[in-house]
Amino acid sequence: MATIKRIGVLTGGGDCPGLNPAIRAVVIRARDYGYEVLGIQEGWAGLVKGDARPIDVDDVREIISVGGTVLGTSRTNPYKNEEDKKKAIENVSKLGLDALVAIGGDDTLGVANKLSKEGVPCVGVPKTMDNDVSGTDYCIGFDTAVSVAIDALERLKDTARSHRRIMVLEVMGREAGWVALMTGMAGGADWIMLPEFETDLDEMCRHLVNLRSKGRLFGTVVVSEAVRVAGTREEDQAAEVDAFGHTRLGLRGVGAAVADIIKERTGISTRSAAIGHIQRGGTPVLRDRYLPTRLGLAAVDMVKAGKFGMMPAVVGEDIKPVALEVAVGKTKTVPVELWEMAKSLFK
Repeated sequence: MATIKRIGVLTGGGDCPGLNPAIRAVVIRARDYGYEVLGIQEGWAGLVKGDARPIDVDDVREIISVGGTVLGTSRTNPYKNEEDKKKAIENVSKLGLDALVAIGGDDTLGVANKLSKEGVPCVGVPKTMDNDVSGTDYCIGFDTAVSVAIDALERLKDTARSHRRIMVLEVMGREAGWVALMTGMAGGADWIMLPEFETDLDEMCRHLVNLRSKGRLFGTVVVSEAVRVAGTREEDQAAEVDAFGHTRLGLRGVGAAVADIIKERTGISTRSAAIGHIQRGGTPVLRDRYLPTRLGLAAVDMVKAGKFGMMPAVVGEDIKPVALEVAVGKTKTVPVELWEMAKSLFK
């Protein structure tokens, strides 16, 4: 195995709390091994442009409590065209990088997986507030996103209670409903709508009416932005896509559509709120400091051990190596057992 002298670190895809603790850990562990670290700016865009800057322990001492990413990020896909891919691979050599640590979700890890197969030594770190990367129980950003969503749900309960109405909270979640599930269960929602399972809208509305007949004069529903219901703005959804072909689901207005359906079928005053990018900002909570730190340390340990084409994953209380091929092979969706558990709370 070639001697490691310099490594690069980047953050790709959507921002979220927990990225900076991971960056900090990468830099600290790299110094333990005598590695120089280059911080690649704005994700894969920085690698394509060759935009990277030295980053040392002094630069990251105080960033553990800071949201977002000090390196910047983007949704650039170097595999969208041959020229960008060629530049990215060439810049690994031009920058003198012996290995690359890529922190991101399935898109970022997918690029890292492809680069690994082309001979670029890459280690991934799982990050996505959707928590949908396979092979790991936890992804950076998820816990803070759910904490923010629960806080929003509690606030909506106050106004719902005051006005004797139903409030629908729309949360993020592109292909998996983990954020909606955990928010609804931990926040005591009266119904949850996930993209993995079709919602019986009549059953939901009957439940909300039944609660009212028992004297519960308000209600809350949590819905994932990826849920498909009639009345959403699909033409807007199709109009805007990122470099990986993903649509902007927030444009669909699924929360508002669900609120309209509830009002029409029940006659109960219903409003909706979508917290959107508010979930991405703010100070990371405990698990989004502690686990990113462990993952960042483990990523550099894997670089030292030559375990490329892999990522450190949270499995129970342990950190274990998982192939990037597994991580990006399929989306980790909510299993039916957890959905049945959630439905058992709709009383």
